[in-house]
Amino acid sequence: MVTTTPLGRPEPPGAPRPHLVFTDPTGRRRTAPARFGPASRRDPALPQRIRNGLLDDRGQQCVQVFLSAADAANPAARTLLDTEAGTALRLDRTLENTPYAYLFPTVIGYELDTAEPFLLYAAPRGTPVGRTHVMSASDQRVFARDLTLALCLLDSQGLVARGISPATVFWDGTSVQFWGLEGVTRAGRPRTPWGRAPFASPEQHRGEGHVDPRDAVWSAAQVLYQLVTGRPGPADRAPADLDRHRVLAGTLPRAFAPTAAGRPTPGALLELLAPEEARRLGPAGAADGSRPHQEAYERALDAKRRTPAPAEDTADGTPEDRAPGEVLCPYCLEGIQLDLNKLFVTDNQMQYRPLDLSRIGNPVRREDVMRGAVQQCTADPDFPEHHIPVPYLTHGRPLTVAMIGQSSTGKSHLLTQMIAEITDGGLERYGVGWQSVNPEQHARFVRERVQPLRSGKVLDHTSGVGLDGFARFVESLLLTDARGRVRPVAFFDLGGEDLVRTDGALRFLLGIDALVFVVDPALALPLPQLDEVRERWGTEVDRDGDAAFGTVLDRLPRKGPYLETPAAMVLGKSDLLRFQPPVDRWLGEGPPAAIGPDQFREESGDVYALLRQHAGQAWLRPFDAFRRCTLHIASATGGQESQGRYPAGTGPRRVLEPLVSLLAMHGIIEAPGGAASFGVGRETR
Repeated sequence: MVTTTPLGRPEPPGAPRPHLVFTDPTGRRRTAPARFGPASRRDPALPQRIRNGLLDDRGQQCVQVFLSAADAANPAARTLLDTEAGTALRLDRTLENTPYAYLFPTVIGYELDTAEPFLLYAAPRGTPVGRTHVMSASDQRVFARDLTLALCLLDSQGLVARGISPATVFWDGTSVQFWGLEGVTRAGRPRTPWGRAPFASPEQHRGEGHVDPRDAVWSAAQVLYQLVTGRPGPADRAPADLDRHRVLAGTLPRAFAPTAAGRPTPGALLELLAPEEARRLGPAGAADGSRPHQEAYERALDAKRRTPAPAEDTADGTPEDRAPGEVLCPYCLEGIQLDLNKLFVTDNQMQYRPLDLSRIGNPVRREDVMRGAVQQCTADPDFPEHHIPVPYLTHGRPLTVAMIGQSSTGKSHLLTQMIAEITDGGLERYGVGWQSVNPEQHARFVRERVQPLRSGKVLDHTSGVGLDGFARFVESLLLTDARGRVRPVAFFDLGGEDLVRTDGALRFLLGIDALVFVVDPALALPLPQLDEVRERWGTEVDRDGDAAFGTVLDRLPRKGPYLETPAAMVLGKSDLLRFQPPVDRWLGEGPPAAIGPDQFREESGDVYALLRQHAGQAWLRPFDAFRRCTLHIASATGGQESQGRYPAGTGPRRVLEPLVSLLAMHGIIEAPGGAASFGVGRETR
């Protein structure tokens, strides 16, 4: 809740002091009396607004960058503010206790999961150089050095400033301070049109190619040119009069090359402008302590590679004694074949009635009716009555996937968004198409799960075990790989309370083909930025790991030192940690265009190190137990709920990558090196 009084307006006698509640850069909550002046647009082309303020508890002048409720309803606007906050916090953390912190704004705090999200800075130093009319030659050299230093520091973090202009570079008479952090992005990502000519590089202005640190060199050179000459330079080439200005001559001609490849890097430019400063500039910031844990990940991976895997019965893992056309019933775990005399369809009251195919002579209609039919499985007469969709029995060996985790982990939201991404064509880039196994069941899943979640509603807890005491899959799809092979894929999603049982409800696990273990960061990671979430949810850090993980791992059959079932671990609800390394990096990464032999290895190592460093080895038990297990960062919703809804709707991030990994381990997505090596990786030398 934000309550403020405008600057300069006296408070009514006896009125309660207005307060601002936010999170400071350490992740701790702070409440401060606050007063703000009138708001204005920082940039007419951007949705963020800005206003000066005063935090009365410390007499601290500040600047608030915020979105109105109307602008905050636009996910793109929230993304811009998130980008700015993430960049500012990363720089604050990296440059703390270094001599370079002065080059960027000082963060006071933020509150982003609210109807009117905001970011607080200390008051800026100086004024935008666009208002500067006269600057001495010596000041120009200091200005050029500082601005290039800022580019080098961003480059050391893999970041590129796209928003450099006379409006975003401040000068206080002695040093530079660079704002415009909403335009910072990661090097190597596809360019999108950003900025205005001539300050945006030609390729950046057009949105062509991939982001390059030398894009920012063009922008910095244009700002310096205008500062020296008093006029903007050409938008696509070097100014013709560079040689007339000593500060520009000999250092900047290449900075105006029309393509990034022809320009110097920020480091090379700093060597020209201030060689002594370039030599002093080392890796900014202290190590985050993750290296020993990264090394432990590599050792664990090496041990898995060196341990021989047991031979499978057949190429696709189907037992040799399985009859042709027979598949494993996902419920009773007995073999079942298509039997046209045991088919049923549902009536208007959702009751099963027998299907008599002899009365349907039209082959097209017959096939369509069978697609919506189910077969009663009677392979185990002692097992409760159950039915299997016919397409599940007619498209080769099925693949079953189980979501594992306590009730609070958000695994149902993750699975729902995973299915939604598939049906939106998210697997097409890997040559995989989809079709529903049962159209009626799929339509119900979309109606009851996908649509409400996408509209911002919080889903109810999963109830995957029926009154008869056995687990049922919640959705199934037919996936067609790049070679035209079709496989049914069924997803199990039980409630956390069911996953800690040891009775027959978990018997389906004995036949499961892939598992997704979902880690709740609030339960696993004792980081201060999660304290408020834990207090709100009434939970505590559990150093012993997820109880559901332990129960499931103890139930699975093991033939050697490792479980051979493919698995993935997901740090869910990662939006809670979107400014915490390495989460801040991976949440913004797009899906891979193609699968390589070491796909997800870097991300897996980062997640492993994060959990091992802060949560402890108990939370990594699935990785230790399975030979092939990748680790992922994902957010099903993109933000926190408020009163049963997500205020800005849901914005899923990286929800499909865990399934992509599992499909590669099963060969549905083809990867170099083959399915057997995916998730274990190649040995590094």
